[in-house]
Amino acid sequence: TVTHTAGSVAPVDKTVTYGTVSTNLSGATKCWITQNLGATDQASSATDNDEASAGWYWQFNRKQGYKHDGTTRTPNTTWITSINESYDWQAANDPCTILLGTGWRIPTKTEWENADVNGGWDDYTETYASVLKLHAAGYLYYDGGSISSRGSNGSYWSSARSSSSDGWGLFF
Repeated sequence: TVTHTAGSVAPVDKTVTYGTVSTNLSGATKCWITQNLGATDQASSATDNDEASAGWYWQFNRKQGYKHDGTTRTPNTTWITSINESYDWQAANDPCTILLGTGWRIPTKTEWENADVNGGWDDYTETYASVLKLHAAGYLYYDGGSISSRGSNGSYWSSARSSSSDGWGLFF
């Protein structure tokens, strides 16, 4: 159980009890949370579009998380529409480490690739059926921060940069 305090990482005050699972899906045995950061509920289906199951969203290599209720993004600060990154996700900005503590971090690109192969994932039905319970939580659209594809697509960051304007991730 973690009490999050609104500020430079958590978008709102919230206490969350995270489920965990130990799995070698990524190629080595790791402990994973079975819901997104900020999600008070584990998704009830692959297409669960409930905010309580979606949790919070991040821009690549930014530590500020965002809550989106379907209408309003919190915090409703100026959205960064152009990201220019020279580095992978920096440990000082990793919301998993900051919010959950030492030993927790965003998965690497290789961990996501291995999980995808080892899980035999072809779609969100299969990612949800896995021990990780990954569902179609959607994402915040890069051009303005509006919610997009909640209930139909999943977008999960890795810690690796793919270009100056984007990062690698698991997308389904």
